[in-house]
Amino acid sequence: MVILKGANVSPGIGIGRIVVIEEPDLSYEPKPVEDVEAEKARLTDAINDYVEFTKAQAEQMKESVGEKEAEILMGHVLMISDPYMQGEMTKLVEARTCAEDALTQICEQFAMMFEASGDELTMARAADVRDIRSGVLAELLNKRTVSISSLPQRSVIVTRELTPSMTAEINRENVVAIITETGGVTSHSAILARALEIPAVMAVADACTSLPPETLVIVNGSAGTVTTDPDEATMEAAKNERELFRQEQADLKKFIGNKTVTADDKELLLVANIGNAEQAQDALERDAEGVGLFRSEFLFIENDEMPTEDQQFEAYKKAAVTMKGKPVIIRTLDIGGDKEIPYLGMEKEENPFLGFRAIRYCLQREDVYRTQLRALLRAAAYGDIHIMVPLVTCVDEIREVKALVKRYAAEFEREGVKCNPNVEVGIMIETPAAAVMADALAEEADFFSIGTNDLTGYTMACDRGNDSVRYLYSTYNPAVLRSIRNVIQAGNDKGIMVGMCGEAAADPLLIPLWIAFGLGEYSVSATSILRTRKEIYGWTVDEAKTLADKVMKLTTETEIHDALVEAIEVREKAAE
Repeated sequence: MVILKGANVSPGIGIGRIVVIEEPDLSYEPKPVEDVEAEKARLTDAINDYVEFTKAQAEQMKESVGEKEAEILMGHVLMISDPYMQGEMTKLVEARTCAEDALTQICEQFAMMFEASGDELTMARAADVRDIRSGVLAELLNKRTVSISSLPQRSVIVTRELTPSMTAEINRENVVAIITETGGVTSHSAILARALEIPAVMAVADACTSLPPETLVIVNGSAGTVTTDPDEATMEAAKNERELFRQEQADLKKFIGNKTVTADDKELLLVANIGNAEQAQDALERDAEGVGLFRSEFLFIENDEMPTEDQQFEAYKKAAVTMKGKPVIIRTLDIGGDKEIPYLGMEKEENPFLGFRAIRYCLQREDVYRTQLRALLRAAAYGDIHIMVPLVTCVDEIREVKALVKRYAAEFEREGVKCNPNVEVGIMIETPAAAVMADALAEEADFFSIGTNDLTGYTMACDRGNDSVRYLYSTYNPAVLRSIRNVIQAGNDKGIMVGMCGEAAADPLLIPLWIAFGLGEYSVSATSILRTRKEIYGWTVDEAKTLADKVMKLTTETEIHDALVEAIEVREKAAE
């Protein structure tokens, strides 16, 4: 019996036998182009064939999964149909580059641009671009990608990368789990796995070679583990855990439509993080009470030129209208020197995360910021939109943004254009400077939203992507927790809303601390809404404060984590 570790991207327990899905060989030898027009026609035909095939897959997905999930594949169609993308490929062919190379080069350029965004949701789009590249390349080489529509019952799919196009053909009656060598929690494949309610573990190293076909495995999508050739006791425990998970999922449904309250009826706000306007619908369907973080970067990254005021207005308005009057907090452009968007003319920096990015960039590029702020002001007339400023380190920055908002609202008044001049302007607390100055910033900002991901990294002076120092990256560290407590206190003292939009907002171990500190808003992934509501419901404010008083006297990350785990275990045993 061997236990492999990976990323827990879709919860649940799947028990079955391995089926290794091998992708077709799409290697090719670049050839000199003799007839440019014929090569251009060959590329166009391949793209058209791919589009028709993908549309058919989308229709199949609409029936098997849902219309919203089918839109992921239709997004592939829209991307490859983009005149700019095709135009860049055509330019290469006209320079006598073969169709395969032209396709590969341009798709890789787009993929690298998405990967450089620094935002997990946007970075996941790189996999979509490479999926498109594989699909069109398969048409050029007459090698259609593998079909997985007719696998035997109790199959556990193992593949290097499960692409959305492959996922479209999954029969959930036969597939009990998914294992991949690549991918993460925000990838479209992970989103589809969760929509199909199939347990999935991704980023399992060498899965295709270390898991032979027909191997009996237990896939724990909640813990991110794969257990091979389990003994009888392990198998029995897994079956019990699978049944318990199913029961827990059924129990969560009773929280649908309920307010988010503690056990002693203190009402809190539970909202969702989204990456684009379309995801607002998913947040609403999963019972979010609003949007706590709308990342506006996607509009800029997915365009070949800066999105116009009208384009941005339509996107922001769509999110506001979709949420039907519920609050929608939209973060202004959070982009930096590490994000290669050619039309913004940003220079490469040695240390981009401490460089010319986010609000620093926007305040020096009023042509860019004016367009966005005007679009937000107009959209705010159609719903409860709030503007959030990222990477604030100085009081001057929030004052300057508010002055710009006031100026642009006055422009609209003179122009007779509908807008909301009273839109709230708040800030993300994600730097130690902002945390230290929280009392002063609370005098200027209309609300706070704590970005625990960056605040943890900046506070601990560590890069979570660096294996050598990753051990320091923990929100359980007392320095981080004390900083968060002070920020919440400063906001509450001033009477402004304090929220949290980092991953820690949904951490069941930390939720009692947030309750005790007085956090008013919890912004989590849409899939975490009901589970977070249940966790909040399980604590009274006094119980949370008693635990926090004990925990905040501890001085190491390990002590705090262990104390929280022990407290949860004691409560669970008492409830049995």
